Amino acid sequence: MEIRDNSFQRQFEVHHGNQLVTIEYALQDRKLFLTRITKPDGFDDEEFIDSFIRQIVEDATQRKLKVVPTYPRIASFFRKNPSYKEFLPPGIKI
Repeated sequence: MEIRDNSFQRQFEVHHGNQLVTIEYALQDRKLFLTRITKPDGFDDEEFIDSFIRQIVEDATQRKLKVVPTYPRIASFFRKNPSYKEFLPPGIKI
């Protein structure tokens, strides 16, 4: 999976087949706020979305950023995967 960081539109983009899936973000004070997932109508590959989020979180930690999930689907990813809670900033409980 090749993720493209479109900094002009502030979103991560990845192609799944011929469909574009994006996660919008805001970068502030060494924190990466994941604010929205945009996917085509009828797209239901949740495993692909989890893999996409997982890669974004791992890239953020390499850049020494903490991740703040503000979108419910992204927050549910952190609830389902407790090992990724260490990448949240102090004081954030999910």
